[in-house]
Amino acid sequence: MRFGAWELSVERAEGASPARVAVGALVAVALALLLASALFWTPEAGPWAAYRIAFGYAFANPSGLGATVHRAAYLLLCTLAFLVPLRGGLWNIGLPGQVYAGALAAFGVAFWAGAREAAAPGPWLLLMPLAAALAGSAVGALVGLLRAKLDLNEILVTMMLNSVLFWLVADFIKEGGALMSATAEGESFTLPQDFRPPLLLGLPPTAFLALAASVASDFVFSRTAAGYRVRTYGLNPQAARYAGIDPLRVSVGVFVAGGAFAGLAGYHYFTAVPGLYKIPTNYGYYGDLSFYGMICALIARGSAVGAVPMALMFAGLSVGGRFAQGALRLPFGVDYAILGLLMTTFVLSHLVDRYGFRWRRISPPRAARPQPEEAR
Repeated sequence: MRFGAWELSVERAEGASPARVAVGALVAVALALLLASALFWTPEAGPWAAYRIAFGYAFANPSGLGATVHRAAYLLLCTLAFLVPLRGGLWNIGLPGQVYAGALAAFGVAFWAGAREAAAPGPWLLLMPLAAALAGSAVGALVGLLRAKLDLNEILVTMMLNSVLFWLVADFIKEGGALMSATAEGESFTLPQDFRPPLLLGLPPTAFLALAASVASDFVFSRTAAGYRVRTYGLNPQAARYAGIDPLRVSVGVFVAGGAFAGLAGYHYFTAVPGLYKIPTNYGYYGDLSFYGMICALIARGSAVGAVPMALMFAGLSVGGRFAQGALRLPFGVDYAILGLLMTTFVLSHLVDRYGFRWRRISPPRAARPQPEEAR
């Protein structure tokens, strides 16, 4: 587009600097909160009071901060469950199903150890997270095997498995299921004190495991040969096969690892979060919440460490938004709307990082030089 002697063009950027990415993220957050302010407008209080209540509860109130950190750890484990297969060019949309599988396995171990009769846990306490990880891995291994051997679309397979595992949980905790509570309230039995994991600084071991796994994941994919093979397969499967990379090992391997993280996420939320310690009636809400792990991974551009602040932000907005919704008697779904706006503005910030405007002065055409008389 020309403006007199100047021309404005849109050009693809070679690479966004960390400073530009950080500024884009801050602008995206500010724009999302500005757009969402209309949702908080009530006769009793304006948007400023609503945000003060939401952020104050999520990050300043001891109870709210604890809930935020627990939810952030859950989202971070779900982020890793999606991010590892994504490095191999595969999409793990089965996070809810793998979360449910992990929760069922953990409570199944507790059930066989006599948790409903308040028996002593013994070694079963350590086997619960292991069983959760193995259950999630088993679901992931099935997806990877079908993708590598039969070339079945992993998105369709994982979505169908989500539905299968959802109703399998219902069969176990409702209408006489093996894990149903004694009061028949459509939820599982509550774990006794001896079957609950120990807390360090108010956090279960899975929260610290999520942070350590984030650092380890970035290291593996950036510094090791195994990570290089997975990334190569994700970028160009044909070239990877030509280089001798086994697609079966990559597909099954990344889904096994991703499923293990999702299974641990199920163990974390249903067996390690204070105040819960059971599979509640609305367990589907936590399954849907796992999808925000995908958004964290995409916003962080595939960096597990970069997803940590994203997980904390999403967790804080969901916890604080739900609290402000009740405190101000706002319509249901305000917290979902805020998260949706935040995702939209972050996607727009990615476009800004990839493309930029460039002003360029147009040089006027040079006038033809008059030729000498003898050259004519």
